[in-house]
Amino acid sequence: MNKTIIEPEKTERLRQLADVLQMEIRGQRHIIPRVVSVLQRGELGLSKAGRPRGSFLFLGPTGVGKTELTQVFTGKLFGMEKLVRYDMSEFQTQESLGLLLGSRPGEKGFLGAAYERTKTGTLLFDEVEKAHPRIMDVFLQMLDAARVTIATGETLDLSGFYIVMTSNIGSAELMTLQHSAESTLERHVLSRAQQSLRPEIFARITEKLVFHRLSYEHQLEIAAKFLEKEISFLTGRGCNIRVAESVLAFVVRKGFHPKLGARPMRDAAEKLVGDAVAVALLLNGCADGCLTADPANDRLKIE
Repeated sequence: MNKTIIEPEKTERLRQLADVLQMEIRGQRHIIPRVVSVLQRGELGLSKAGRPRGSFLFLGPTGVGKTELTQVFTGKLFGMEKLVRYDMSEFQTQESLGLLLGSRPGEKGFLGAAYERTKTGTLLFDEVEKAHPRIMDVFLQMLDAARVTIATGETLDLSGFYIVMTSNIGSAELMTLQHSAESTLERHVLSRAQQSLRPEIFARITEKLVFHRLSYEHQLEIAAKFLEKEISFLTGRGCNIRVAESVLAFVVRKGFHPKLGARPMRDAAEKLVGDAVAVALLLNGCADGCLTADPANDRLKIE
């Protein structure tokens, strides 16, 4: 029997993976260990032959970290160029199958073109419940045998990929039944997903995970992360900026949306801080000082 040898650099990267994901994805601590378990087995060659390295169904409201988590682990394991993302709202008709696999002999389709660029990485299918049933048949082939035949006649071997599906199925219940026990909500959402996605597809997904609504404390953590990145960027541009305590709550108020979650938070932090710096530069020629909230004028400013 040949002994498997793992490169020390890869081993260390896998050891650090849980800490990296916990640092980047806030409010979903229950999710991370299960995701890391699949990823570590996949990267250590412990996935079953003829199957994807691992597969996930990420369920929950918009803006709670489903896509972000996929981006972070893909970037950490492969680099962001290895993430191939499809919005399933664009694949709602039977004709859209041709977009994915090619509609005429010789056409590669979106999936074939992506495979031509990379033979490993992550395939992300957002809002999977919106896909046409014929697309669902393709997912079944991917999950069952990690193989799909495209219009050129070529059979793609997808065993080098992780497959991630995201869905908002049951998210309305997660938003309205917020006082119910988390385990009750998760069972309800998973039951809804199994009915919607067909049991045979649901059963073949390695991990089915329900993301929770973000508490106010987690919103603060996310806003603080984006603020820190903005200040770090500006420090590299020669600015010396301190941040007042009032800024964090102001960014959360401007950046969190009841239906979109924390998704607009990054844009809010970039715009609010960027506008404050721009005003300071135009008035004073520099942006050194203390960044504070100016609620009366609905902005941040540098004093």
